Amino acid sequence: MNSLELRASLGLAGIYALRMLGMFLIMPIFALYLQHLPGIDGDHTKIGYVMGAYALVQTVLQLPLGMLSDRIGRKKVIYAGLLIFAAGSLVSAIATNYETMLAGRCIQGAGAISAATMALLADLTREENRTKAMAMIGMSIGTTFAASLVISPILDRYIGLHGIFLLISALSILAIFGVRFIIPSPIISRAHSDTGTKTKHLPAVLKNSQLLRFNFGIFALHASQMAMFVTIPFALVKTAGLDKAHHWEVYLPVTVLGFLLMVPAIIYGEKKARLKQVFIGAIALMTAAQLGMALALDSFWQIVIWLGLYFIAFNILEATLPSLISKIAPADAKGTAIGVYNTAQSFGLFLGAAIGGSIYTHFGPAGVFSFTSLLMLAWLIASLSMEAPKAVKSVMFHIGEHWQGDALTLSRQLAAVAGVSEAIVVLEDRVAYLKVAQQGWHEDQVKALIATTQHSAA
Repeated sequence: MNSLELRASLGLAGIYALRMLGMFLIMPIFALYLQHLPGIDGDHTKIGYVMGAYALVQTVLQLPLGMLSDRIGRKKVIYAGLLIFAAGSLVSAIATNYETMLAGRCIQGAGAISAATMALLADLTREENRTKAMAMIGMSIGTTFAASLVISPILDRYIGLHGIFLLISALSILAIFGVRFIIPSPIISRAHSDTGTKTKHLPAVLKNSQLLRFNFGIFALHASQMAMFVTIPFALVKTAGLDKAHHWEVYLPVTVLGFLLMVPAIIYGEKKARLKQVFIGAIALMTAAQLGMALALDSFWQIVIWLGLYFIAFNILEATLPSLISKIAPADAKGTAIGVYNTAQSFGLFLGAAIGGSIYTHFGPAGVFSFTSLLMLAWLIASLSMEAPKAVKSVMFHIGEHWQGDALTLSRQLAAVAGVSEAIVVLEDRVAYLKVAQQGWHEDQVKALIATTQHSAA
């Protein structure tokens, strides 16, 4: 990466992490606070609605705002999104009843900048470095989630939930200045097939049974996550007798354990071409954790054990799903596949919170985790018949702004190169999208072929 690409990647990773902070930072303590809010008064159904409202609005606006950024500019959408997010955080900070808090959460969700941020990243990075840049964003999200679980109860102790919302609002305003003065402005903005959603690719993506499995999976995974956070904070207080200011003492070791065990599992799956086995094993472990929570949350150590298993499985699944999407999605429709995947994730967050809260009201924790167990079991059964992903990775090559050759012919020539399993040349992107073997593919031959056709076309 050159200095501009590194600056853009690190800066946008920070902006993206900040955007997710609005959801993650309040998650461990939000339900405990909401139970005493006037208008809710312990109704867990309403607690679920407030926790999930953010994600519902984001589900609706995520893809349209990404497409809008193709037309009016990335930074304009990001500026507006951060302002709206800051306003929603401010409304939530001053909320003294259910209706105002619900409105604040909806406003927060309306600041959906994820797709525009990814598109800006694509504008500012070369094709060969884009995967690294996206990995930085992925790492920032994972780190934000883990850190939020630990620091949220501590912040709550000193500044309270109102103070946390004010902090999030202030950081969002600061992020606007970061986008203005740290993130470079692209010379040219256009839709990118590897990061943006294109409507022409939606039918193929929505009909792909493999991708549908993953979309259901991310939906189920995050529905279970939100249902859990509607429930577990109360179990830690009532069953374990642990004040919310000390909940970080439980979350810290289990999240660290999850991260430590995730790394060797992912390396083993990728290096040994056994990603399917690792993936299904993690779903089975997640199913066991949910069943355990449904059957036994009677002591502190039971809660810790099931949470430990949960975070091991969650981290593996969260890391492997994007990789599987990249391997399975058509080479020129990766961005669309990821857009649909992200929408399924957001909808899962909403529905998990809403249904989890309602079930808790009528059937208690055992009912909530029985529901999440069924979700995980359905995902496990669906995944057993999935095709083992090929040991491939996605790469891109620029084909030149003035190249006017035949895209279909070049695609066929590139696909015939040893180690290349799929190749599609997209003239509007000026990019050749390839899926190649993890090792042993002939990069020099691909570059030489592209250079030859460029010279011939010229």
